[in-house]
Amino acid sequence: MKRRVVVTGLGVVTALSHTVEELWARVCNGESGVRRVERFDCSRFRSQIGGEIRDWSADGYIPPREAKKLDRFTQFALVGAIEAVKDAGVDFSREDPYRCGVILGTGIGGLYEIEVQHTRLLNKGPDKVSAYTIPKLMANAASAQISIQYGLHGPNAAVSTACASASNAIGDAMKIIQYGDVDVVISGGTEATVTPMGISAFSAMRALSERNDEPERASRPFDRDRDGFVLAEGAGVLVLEDFEHARRRGARIYAELLACGLSADGTHITQPDKDGTGGARAMLQALQMGRVDPEDVDYINAHGTSTPLGDRAETVAIKSVFKDHAYRLSISSTKSQLGHLLGASGGVELVLTILAINRGVIPPTINYETPDPECDLDYTPNEAKERKVSLAISNSFGFGGHNASILVSKLRNGVA
Repeated sequence: MKRRVVVTGLGVVTALSHTVEELWARVCNGESGVRRVERFDCSRFRSQIGGEIRDWSADGYIPPREAKKLDRFTQFALVGAIEAVKDAGVDFSREDPYRCGVILGTGIGGLYEIEVQHTRLLNKGPDKVSAYTIPKLMANAASAQISIQYGLHGPNAAVSTACASASNAIGDAMKIIQYGDVDVVISGGTEATVTPMGISAFSAMRALSERNDEPERASRPFDRDRDGFVLAEGAGVLVLEDFEHARRRGARIYAELLACGLSADGTHITQPDKDGTGGARAMLQALQMGRVDPEDVDYINAHGTSTPLGDRAETVAIKSVFKDHAYRLSISSTKSQLGHLLGASGGVELVLTILAINRGVIPPTINYETPDPECDLDYTPNEAKERKVSLAISNSFGFGGHNASILVSKLRNGVA
């Protein structure tokens, strides 16, 4: 029999806040973390806005000498993990280190370090490239550093499936706990692509919003006038545990993970299947694996990136899975406030989905002003609303056609 998997710790680093409670309060208040980018001159860029983490410092978490050896995406992950572990109350010195692991997602990895060292190579020559370049830019640096932080010797992996990376990672972590390989996994995602190359490359694809004069209003999922997503950065990290392990140590349990449905569109490297077939398959698989009827789901934290094609395809997918119940669901996209954290988005959004279950509040989709006839569901426009949430889905759909849907519930047959 598969073991039950629960969430006992939450940690976030975002443009709105680096603490879970403040993030939840600001999201429910309808605030936006999107601003004009300040870390570099973006005046020549088509898109000049982002969910940028300003005045970032890992002081108090990572010694300054060690922080210099870590790319920004790894720093975000490590701070998020430290917060999540503290929240969970796990003392790894009392755990079997071979039964504790880390599985973390990132869509791109150390892009900032690549840019810095490539510039140094061109301007100063090969002998001036840092010896820390590869350890800083490699996609598995974040997961490795977390395991080093806590001396964990169990499974350690980095998952890279574009915008589905964090959700894929969480699904993988859930499964190795279910099948008894480990008892505790630190999982989620991290990303730091608000860089010159990151913004210019996504802009070249015409993927980003160019509403530069109104940064806070730029990300508008499901709105008729949406014109692309807003690039953002940060991390969302969770502590996952075997239920019996958590119960024995008296842990607070936020929620229970029931399933993670996975699929591929198999159609285009960047455009979603216009009929939403892949996203629908991921949601349906999660429901089937979790042995849940579609009518029992209360809330979907949508992928909802604010792109014309993506939001329409996700709406079509939801309708195909939930039929008439689609119009009774509460749906929202918290990317309207945070921007799109790419490989970290699924981690942050699962944190917010779990809080919606715990608090009985649906976070809003802000900037929803003009309804789109092709997107006609309840997207919780502009204001949070109270609603009892027992079952929820968090969707993450990425470039390459990668789809991941996580099914999460209140703790069943127990008291959360």
